[in-house]
Amino acid sequence: MARRTKEEALATRHRLIDAAELLFQAHGVSRTSLQQIAEKAGATRGAVYWHFKNKADLFNAMMERVTLPLETAAHEAGKADLDPLGQIEQVMVEALRLMTKDAQVRRVFEVATHKVEYTDEMQSVQQRHLDVRNVCIQDFERAMRLAARRERIQPTIPTASAALGMHALVSGLIQEWLLDPDAFDLVAAGRQTFGAYLMGLGFPRPAAVPADGSATRQEVAKVPLPGAPR
Repeated sequence: MARRTKEEALATRHRLIDAAELLFQAHGVSRTSLQQIAEKAGATRGAVYWHFKNKADLFNAMMERVTLPLETAAHEAGKADLDPLGQIEQVMVEALRLMTKDAQVRRVFEVATHKVEYTDEMQSVQQRHLDVRNVCIQDFERAMRLAARRERIQPTIPTASAALGMHALVSGLIQEWLLDPDAFDLVAAGRQTFGAYLMGLGFPRPAAVPADGSATRQEVAKVPLPGAPR
């Protein structure tokens, strides 16, 4: 009986998060009430407060349920036994591909980028955003420093600034694509701009990761960027 009760509680929690995702996307976070979420989930307002402290807590639970590789795997690029820039690109391409293929990931990050206001009640959401961003930038900077030592080059700007720019590049592409998914190919644009960005920093262009994983670093490096001399 206790196990069944626990499973039922977990099912209710997931229904509440599902309902929040849909309502946040449709109406925005600030215009969605906990009562509306409860009604859509077929639960009571009391059930909402049983599982979540407030709307911000529910929002963060929604974000934690769907995580992009960009948030969790970038630190792998700093390991000594990996090609750091190639690993960053692999992580980035997978993140962008997931955004285009997984409807739930797209919905959650549309809410997170275009449907939320950092009001007083959402301060913990803003802090989560900042924490994730800062860790990601630190991972990028660590990987760039390692790559610079391996390639024996001096980047054209400090690695701290370069890492900030790289994060802005990837997150900016996602935000622009979410505004109009038909405007451009997110994965292709990510590969092209990522390579151009690293070349501008003085790094050899890393291997793009094709859909079937077949191309080598050398093969991809021979592919010119749009507008480059042929």
